[in-house]
Amino acid sequence: MKNKIALLKRHPKYKTFIHWGKLISITGSAQLVVQAVGFACGILIIRLLPVHEYALYTIANTLLGTMTILADGGISAGVMAQGGKVWQDKQKLGVVLATGLDLRRKFAIVSLLITVPILFYLLVHNDASILTATLIVIALIPAFYAALSDSLLGIVPKLHQNILPLQKNQVAVGLGRLFLTALTMFVFPWAFIAVLSAGIPRIWGNFQLKKIVYGIADKKQQPDKEVRNEILTLVKRIMPTSIYYCVSGQITIWLISIFGNTSSIAQLGALSRLGMILSLFSAIISTLIIPRFAKLATNRSLLLSRFILIMGILNLILSFIIVGAYLFPTQILWLLGNGYKGLNFELFLSVAGSCISLLGGIVFSIYTSRGWSLPPVFLIITNLLSVIVFASILDLSTLKGVMYLNIAVGLISLIQTSLFSIYKILKIKKV
Repeated sequence: MKNKIALLKRHPKYKTFIHWGKLISITGSAQLVVQAVGFACGILIIRLLPVHEYALYTIANTLLGTMTILADGGISAGVMAQGGKVWQDKQKLGVVLATGLDLRRKFAIVSLLITVPILFYLLVHNDASILTATLIVIALIPAFYAALSDSLLGIVPKLHQNILPLQKNQVAVGLGRLFLTALTMFVFPWAFIAVLSAGIPRIWGNFQLKKIVYGIADKKQQPDKEVRNEILTLVKRIMPTSIYYCVSGQITIWLISIFGNTSSIAQLGALSRLGMILSLFSAIISTLIIPRFAKLATNRSLLLSRFILIMGILNLILSFIIVGAYLFPTQILWLLGNGYKGLNFELFLSVAGSCISLLGGIVFSIYTSRGWSLPPVFLIITNLLSVIVFASILDLSTLKGVMYLNIAVGLISLIQTSLFSIYKILKIKKV
């Protein structure tokens, strides 16, 4: 037995296996805690908020995602791509980060001007009072403020694979949110309180994250014109696609908010909350895999093999999750409470749609991390045509109809992004 162990340790892949085992166990265990805490928060909010208030909360969260995507516009992909080139140089990495943060602040103003009126309209359209709508908009500000910087700040420790401090910060933020949610929801079961409880811990987490980041990147560096131009070059290519994904990725909430009713919005939001378990895989991929893929040598065989490996493992795992949702819907729906019983098939559709969206998002992150961008005109026209075609044959006033549309559009988008990634890899000349 000892001889076999000694032989195993001498294997050329042994150290690599141990290294990845440690990274995945650290990241996976921390993300398991983060997602478990986030899931607990979500279930607590679903059970304690009245159906109408939860519908308003769902709309607010959807628009928060829209605000964040518009405020990014591809900046984070640009920072990842530029940071991947200079990640070992503290000063140059500081320049890239400072430039990205400066651009993000300017984009944020435009984002607010566009999304706040839309949010206000949708809230009032779904029977929120003027006062309630105003309070929800104000409550979103802390979360939006934190989102402006945390996604960019997190790139620095990810590039250096300084994972443990980053995970500790995320766990602390999650626990803070759970504490505030539990403290307030029993007494104040209102949507704006739930939104505020999520935003305040993120601001605290940002301050702590800066301590981690500026031990790796030089804080004193100023935005650089050349780096800005490099990032904006990628932003110009990605921005139209980001705007499209901003709408299409949340198309179910948008459509049900306009054509449906508050009960359907609440049901869709509650079912989507169950998809949070998928965030565990997304977090591990974005923390461990995407930064490493960004730093890989421009080698066709290497990039293709890694891309196929990533997609193969993810497809296998997500297939088990979809089958689980189909086989055990009653047990899963029990978590949501009595207000959401009987949504067995809707649960299956929701989980399938979430898995497809997750895969599409990961492929998008993979190719943008290399500085590649799918021609936006081709992408948007193809997907808009698919939306028009499926919208014309589905009943979008029903929950099932909207979910079928989400799956169809997600599949088309996934196929497009996957084929584009393979095409870009195969274009690389053999060394």
